[in-house]
Amino acid sequence: MYIADENRYEKMKFNRCGNSGLMLPYVSLGLWHNFGDTGVYANMEEMCFTAFNNGITHFDLANNYGPKPGSAESNFGRILKEHFLPYRDEMIISTKAGYEMWPGPYGDHGSRKYLLASLDQSLKRLGLDYVDIFYHHRMDPETPLEETMGALAQAVNSGKALYAGLSNYDGKTLEKATAILEDLKVPFVINQNRYNILDRTIEKNGLKETAHKLGKGIICFSPLAQGLLTDRYFNGIPSDSRIRTDGRFLNENQISPEKIEILKQLNEIAKDRGQTLAEMALAWILHDGIVTTVLIGASRPSQILDNIKATENITFSEDELEKIDELASQMN
Repeated sequence: MYIADENRYEKMKFNRCGNSGLMLPYVSLGLWHNFGDTGVYANMEEMCFTAFNNGITHFDLANNYGPKPGSAESNFGRILKEHFLPYRDEMIISTKAGYEMWPGPYGDHGSRKYLLASLDQSLKRLGLDYVDIFYHHRMDPETPLEETMGALAQAVNSGKALYAGLSNYDGKTLEKATAILEDLKVPFVINQNRYNILDRTIEKNGLKETAHKLGKGIICFSPLAQGLLTDRYFNGIPSDSRIRTDGRFLNENQISPEKIEILKQLNEIAKDRGQTLAEMALAWILHDGIVTTVLIGASRPSQILDNIKATENITFSEDELEKIDELASQMN
């Protein structure tokens, strides 16, 4: 029987999620990859143990995480049942709906029919009565925003979710959604978006500024730009790289010799800070206090421990920030 490290809360710092009462760890664990049917269950267990033993209380899923879709929730549900039920009230478990999950017109996007049915399916796979956060996973311009937000309200009012979240929204739509959710008295607390040194989309589309203005939290995925913000590609593309098997999010065109040289210059800044490039990339996201938590992915427990080290130094000088910005602009 798993017994959690009694010193786990001494190993992690926590941020308040916007203006809400919810506290989230600086680092959260995402189950997008490596928790599906292609993963090794014993490794999944060890990653969850390592995370929780080191104060990572937030575990992030979605209905379609796998492969196959739904399998990450099923596998995590098994881990919960076998090991974590005594600690359920110490955990934040989130899931989402918004991408294609099953055939036909009711298994995708943002309709009330889809979101509420998907949440019921997710709870069944997880073996839970409720999730802590339920997100709409992406904007759906074809469905009235009032309908989608109404579904999130129903999820909370039914007791199947404690908080509502939005993922992959822009600033303008976030502001409209917030007004609707406030009118419905829904505890909407967090936005999930891609953000890293090389991808500043949420700075450009108003999401980061608007979330801060409205007192909403932000959780950022892909903080290492699918591995670019590590030393993994400094000496060529490893044979086990995801590029070889799945080029949807990172491909060889993004790893030119010129770009590798820029990444090596970023690595020198990290060295001067006493950090790896990956540690600096994670610390950079947290440095201004606007982002609540960084969502990491991992394929082995040691990566989780390496990522947690980033929280030891999230302070940057103005000179460091300017150099990072300058180098990042050259990557685009």
